[in-house]
Formats: sequence, structure tokens, C-alpha cells
Amino acid sequence: MARLANISGKEAVKAFKIFGWHIVGQVGSHVVMTKSGMRVNLSVPQHKELSIGLLRKLISYAGIEVDEFLEECK
Repeated sequence: MARLANISGKEAVKAFKIFGWHIVGQVGSHVVMTKSGMRVNLSVPQHKELSIGLLRKLISYAGIEVDEFLEECK
């Protein structure tokens, strides 16, 4: 398993879009994303750096493997 690095919220949103997630709005500093067929919404904070734990949890909720996510972030 590859090691996650700190990335910004903006970069995370771009990566989730590649996996079919769409922005439905913004609440404060959080971008809300949905995907058809998924029962969860992703709430991605627009911080300069996302903590590794939060990023790992968002990836898990999105139903993506960490290695897949890292490939798209390159």
C-alpha cells in the first residue's frame, strides 16, 4: 500500500471528480459531492492541507482503494 501525503481540499475534489463524484454545492468551507448509486455524500473541506486520517476516511466512504486514489493524484 502506498503512503498518503497531505494534499489540499481542491486537489482532493479534482481526484474525486475523476472517480465520478459531482459537486452539488458548498456549505461554508466544505464542498459537498455526490455520486449516483452511492448512499453517502462526501464533505470535503477546502483547507490548504487535509489530514491523512480525514483523507483516508473520505477515500473509504467513496468506495475507492488508496492505491487507486494515489494513481489519479499523480
